[in-house]
Amino acid sequence: MNPKIRVKNVSKQYDIDGKSIRTLDNVNLSVESGEFVTLVGPSGCGKSTLFNILAGLVAPGNNAELFIDGELRPADHLLGQVAFMPQRDMLMPWRTVLDNAIVAAEIDGMAKRVAREQARQSIDRFGLRGFEGHYPNQLSGGMRQRVALMRTFMFDRDIMLLDEPFGALDALTRTLMQRWLLEVWEGAKRTVLFITHDIDEAIYLGDRVMVMSARPGHIKFEERVPLPRPRSPDVVTRSEFIDLKRRLLSVIEDESLKAFAAMNEPTSNPSI
Repeated sequence: MNPKIRVKNVSKQYDIDGKSIRTLDNVNLSVESGEFVTLVGPSGCGKSTLFNILAGLVAPGNNAELFIDGELRPADHLLGQVAFMPQRDMLMPWRTVLDNAIVAAEIDGMAKRVAREQARQSIDRFGLRGFEGHYPNQLSGGMRQRVALMRTFMFDRDIMLLDEPFGALDALTRTLMQRWLLEVWEGAKRTVLFITHDIDEAIYLGDRVMVMSARPGHIKFEERVPLPRPRSPDVVTRSEFIDLKRRLLSVIEDESLKAFAAMNEPTSNPSI
């Protein structure tokens, strides 16, 4: 059986102030259908750039090959093929929770009446019952992320790209959101690629953890998470969890030192 996603030889460089900066260098990875893969690495290693390429927002290098369900997809045919949630929730302040949740479905051609009805049926699943008529400025950070994730799930695609969706939340809210996301994912069984800087989060959520190198980014290390599902909160105290965290930290710290040195370069751009 073909993997759900397969990436071959993806590279990317930008021209910044007249100098060519290579952010990705021959990235190769595959993700199986229904798998939850977490991606960690130092700032500026190209994680978000990789997601932008997979979402069809940025063109990869000339030799790149991108496959979905075993089918080679030209870079200019990727837009709209995956559900993508960027780092910020991007909620529209003039829309209610319900109408923010249906934005992607509307863009995809679903009638507003139908989209609203589907959203109402899913509102309990996302813990938003009673908040349908609220506006973004009336919500906590965790509630806003629930709306953004509901919007992403309603864009009915088998593949989801989640770029640090919980990065701006406090520790307690983040932990609660992680548990909630696993419950939602286990019910829907979408294929997920998830960017995070939190190693505990990467292990707790993922079937596999991939570590990207310092810029130019490539897959430096990957390992399967040897923990059964569903996962209880106390899984972080198990020896398997701690041993894997130790191995990942060793790789990530080495790459972070390289990234820190690169940050002293005048053209360094940690957001790419």
